[in-house]
Amino acid sequence: MPTAHNQAQKGEIAKTVIMSGDPLRIKAIAEKYLENARLVNEIRNIYAYTGTYKGKEVTVMAHGMGIPSMGIYAYELFKFYDVEKIIRLGSCGAYIEDLNLLDIILVDKSYTESNFAYTLNNDNTKMAISSDSVNKQIEKVAKEKNINIVKGNVFSTDCFDWYITDLNAFLNRLPKDLNAIAAEMESFALFYLAKMFNREAACLLTVVDSHYKKEELSAIERQKSLDDMTILALDSI
Repeated sequence: MPTAHNQAQKGEIAKTVIMSGDPLRIKAIAEKYLENARLVNEIRNIYAYTGTYKGKEVTVMAHGMGIPSMGIYAYELFKFYDVEKIIRLGSCGAYIEDLNLLDIILVDKSYTESNFAYTLNNDNTKMAISSDSVNKQIEKVAKEKNINIVKGNVFSTDCFDWYITDLNAFLNRLPKDLNAIAAEMESFALFYLAKMFNREAACLLTVVDSHYKKEELSAIERQKSLDDMTILALDSI
């Protein structure tokens, strides 16, 4: 049964979905890593491909930018397509000295100032937590493949953090015990919806800029720099 945002028929989406914001990144993942990949959605150019990876059926799908966009696609995948697990692959900005460009973060908790949960579900919560079982599997695979990951909490912002007019004011009003190490824009919605539907979700992020060190990758470098993170997610399923 297609939705207003997804033309795939029920059964064309796998029980496990790997998502990323950029549709072209999803297309590249499907072409490089999946066997027998077939395009099952292209509405609004939010590409979704279903195929197999090492014999396991998986769908890779874009989610666009921001909590509202992730909220639409993750909601529909969980509710209408019976998806059981979503792993998001994203980029982030680092907020601590110990993180370098291209480091990989495994998100534990995601904090937001967004009203997403309140608007959707009359729930004023600002914190959402990833699935422990999925995170443990990712950590296991990372150790086996000798891929270094950093586990930590993140901010899930409503705007691109480099454009915030007073970043210090933003940081000063966040919970002091959060100890967030990076910022991105979608994990809160994903984690919240997974809990709402009693499903599983995780988020892997590659550091593409650093507020602490005032460094950033170019747009082209960002698009090409995510191979380790992609392999980690695929092998973890």
